[in-house]
Amino acid sequence: MEGKTNNATISYNSTSKNLSVAFTTFAPDSNVTQEMTHFSYIIDLKQYLPDLVVVGFSASTGNYISLNKIISWNFSSTSLGDRDTNSNRKSGNNSIGLAVGLGIGGCAVLLGGLGLGWFIMWKKRERAGESSDDDYPMVHELIDDEFGKGAGPRKFSYSELAQATSNFEEGEKLGEGGFGGVYKGFIPDLNSYVAVKRISSSSKQGPKEYASEVKIISRLRHRNLVQLIGWCHERKFLLVYEFMPNGSLDSHLFKEQSLLTWEARYKIAQGLASGLFYLHEEWEQCVLHRDIKSSNVMLDSNFNAKLGDFGLARLVDHGKQSQTTILAGTMGYMAPDYLNTGKASKESDVYSFGVVALEIACGRKPIDPKFGSSKVNMVEWVWELYGEDRVNEAADPKLCGDFDKKQMECLMIVGLWCAHPDYNMRPSIQQAIQVLNFEVPLPNLPSKMPVATYFAPPKSLSMLSIDISGSQGGQTESSSGQTNSSQFIAPSSTTNSHPKISLG
Repeated sequence: MEGKTNNATISYNSTSKNLSVAFTTFAPDSNVTQEMTHFSYIIDLKQYLPDLVVVGFSASTGNYISLNKIISWNFSSTSLGDRDTNSNRKSGNNSIGLAVGLGIGGCAVLLGGLGLGWFIMWKKRERAGESSDDDYPMVHELIDDEFGKGAGPRKFSYSELAQATSNFEEGEKLGEGGFGGVYKGFIPDLNSYVAVKRISSSSKQGPKEYASEVKIISRLRHRNLVQLIGWCHERKFLLVYEFMPNGSLDSHLFKEQSLLTWEARYKIAQGLASGLFYLHEEWEQCVLHRDIKSSNVMLDSNFNAKLGDFGLARLVDHGKQSQTTILAGTMGYMAPDYLNTGKASKESDVYSFGVVALEIACGRKPIDPKFGSSKVNMVEWVWELYGEDRVNEAADPKLCGDFDKKQMECLMIVGLWCAHPDYNMRPSIQQAIQVLNFEVPLPNLPSKMPVATYFAPPKSLSMLSIDISGSQGGQTESSSGQTNSSQFIAPSSTTNSHPKISLG
């Protein structure tokens, strides 16, 4: 029996998310349409299709024999690439949409066409933030193999996290940084809210940094560190953290989200110091955070401090040196020795802690032009007041004098001690904790901010070359060779400036 001619067309529009199927039957030896069947369905294929897509058709006649043949087949789609408004699409790297087809001749699909047409489409990633296991085998090796077994952080699917965050709805965004956005989500099987960090295309946190962050933080367990719950790298680099109801420290200090009481502030400083001590001394390796700042200090429901964002962190064996080719941080929080040599260390982390301690006490940013030339640099300004025995005058005016004067003085002096221009004169984080707990007396600091005139690299150095990020957490990369100079001038109250560096 001669079969009829049939034509099937399947199309998908990624903007409207409309999947349409049309099936048309023609009479034998005629182009006159006998019957046309059509249906459509709204679905987001990005949440269901893997990176490697195979499109085709098959059929079976069972116990019957069919002589029908396949004439043509057709399938088409607009690009499935993400339409992220922040995406910077590079020329020459155009999006590749699904463009294959189904053609069905003779009753091939309905009664058993004897053929298979297939097309393999490799969907190119247009941005560094998009990935898959196959795109970056290193990510698969460093993360999945090591942490995909047993208890601890788990691997999520992209569709699971998209559903948890209402497809990364703008209204669910908790914040935005140089790395990308953080979204609030709800995971049903955990019955809890989470914070999903989606690394953007413009971020310098690529596959290596992403794998490093997961590898480091997933093994850390401390009450003052943000806990990693899971990760995903099917489409983008995604990290899932415990949800911090009270946001970041900077939002309370500078954006007036709420006024932190002095009791809460002092507890935050002590908690941050405790978390840093764990990283430097208590874990199996020394962890250099390299980006300690108030926007990376998160606050839980009880306003306990938890240090987060380990994208720039590096591991250093205790008592040994370790070097890498990338250095990063945020201006205003970076130690002068770190800026001059491009080498991070425990001492440079302690410097950053000292700056945050002063932020907590003063309620202002480390570098802020609105305060005028004499106060633009917070460390220099507070040190000048300390030399005049007026250090408590730097206290946050929003507190209206409602603070423990002994604790305020202690936090100010510890902040200055940690932010000493000479790394040799800085305390270890353990010594800073002892003073904050009033276990040992306050240190005696010079009445005028010292000017360091000689520098030798700290024994706990770890980095080489410079990458400096802005105050919003953005990162801009700069190549810089190792400095051969042993001379440098640290900022002083007389020059009222901070070290200059060349990014060329």
